[in-house]
Amino acid sequence: MLLRKTLSLNEVQLKAEGEGGTFSGYASVFGGVDSYGDTILKGAFASTLRQHGLPKMFFNHEWTMPVGKFLVAKEDDHGLYVEGELTPGMGLAEDVRAALRHGTLDGLSIGGYVKQGDYDTTETGRVIRKWSRLIEVSPVAFPADSSARIDLASVKSDALATAIEEIDSLRELELFLRDAGGFSKDTAAALLTRARKVLAGDTQPASDLDEKSLQALAARITRLGIARH
Repeated sequence: MLLRKTLSLNEVQLKAEGEGGTFSGYASVFGGVDSYGDTILKGAFASTLRQHGLPKMFFNHEWTMPVGKFLVAKEDDHGLYVEGELTPGMGLAEDVRAALRHGTLDGLSIGGYVKQGDYDTTETGRVIRKWSRLIEVSPVAFPADSSARIDLASVKSDALATAIEEIDSLRELELFLRDAGGFSKDTAAALLTRARKVLAGDTQPASDLDEKSLQALAARITRLGIARH
């Protein structure tokens, strides 16, 4: 599944350098507990950085034209440290640079894939031991509570089907609801309670639910999550 994890400016220790378009900071901090109850462990990014190299740089996760490039991305004892350079002469990049310096862009967010086996579920969330692929790191405008979710619009149908197939418990389903729609823990739990009541009176075998139906359900969840904000 595709996850995004966002930290606020004071957490990532983001800072612009001089008058140019460079900045540095921490895109992820190890050992903490985020607003979704998830913890990322040291070593989580080592494999993807070794295999796939530096992540791309976008603004607000808009996977169209990169606004710059990362010169450094590495783990240390604190977290995932990055150094980036915004593209000179690019209008959006100049806007991002000005916003970073002014503090109106107040966070960094990582985007990438995790799969079953990369994490352990807990009562409050997940302990993520590995990111299978760190795709990008974005300066973002809203680093607060809606920090981890699946971007269904950017996930191919087979990846979405795999994410759904990996759900093998109510706990995993709750985490999927929280990621996909950005629902709070209480809202996700309420949805599960309602789903159990509906399914208790449903005579259709679960195996009859095709991939298209599951994708339609996921899309409805996402729309509900967007409307909630």
